[in-house]
Amino acid sequence: MELKATPRKSQEKLAEGMIPAVAYNKEKNVSFAISRKVFDRAFRQQGTTGLFDIVLEGGETFPALVKAVQMDKRRREAIHADFYMVTYGEPIEVSVPVHTSGKSQGEVMGGLVDVVVHNLAVIAPGPRRIPQEIAVDVTRLNIGDHVTAGQIKLPEGVKLAADEDLVVISVLPPRLTAEEAEAEAQAAQVAGLVAAGTLSEEAAAAVLEGDASLDEVKADAVEAQNQESTDAAEAGNEQQ
Repeated sequence: MELKATPRKSQEKLAEGMIPAVAYNKEKNVSFAISRKVFDRAFRQQGTTGLFDIVLEGGETFPALVKAVQMDKRRREAIHADFYMVTYGEPIEVSVPVHTSGKSQGEVMGGLVDVVVHNLAVIAPGPRRIPQEIAVDVTRLNIGDHVTAGQIKLPEGVKLAADEDLVVISVLPPRLTAEEAEAEAQAAQVAGLVAAGTLSEEAAAAVLEGDASLDEVKADAVEAQNQESTDAAEAGNEQQ
């Protein structure tokens, strides 16, 4: 995609609707100005993987990728753009968006597909061979399954730049409802009270089966302990 630009000197005042930009590589650095509206529309389409042909007014044309965009947080519009100059035919490392296709078996069972890595580092054989996205078919995945970077099929000529064991996608178990989460928390609390000797296994079973509330069995346990203390004290008095 072509992007018309005007050469610009440092601190030079910009015409209305223009924003400053810079393009660079290891050998050179070029400053220029571009239309904010044109760039915003183009960047929404191209992202950081789309190739731009920067056409300098009265000068050269060079291919480049967007490296970074500085935004006005209040107005939510670009105020500066950085481009990285590339060379046709030379390998280039980029981060490409990861997307899923299909509906996993885990989702059918109530699970959730989690894209752990949203942008995967790859090496394209040249700027024009950069994939716009990496699509992963998740149809066969069940709950607990995952896909690593090394398992993803990349476009011809594109190589992986990330660790092969990096987990990119996983299928998570169904999320607990509020009631399920509360029941799970109560079960853990009951188990802790049993382990501490505060509750008997019978009382714990009554709580978990819904025959009694935790507050009720705890109150009964405290009352039983108090009664035992009272009985022990009276027995001691009788012996004296």
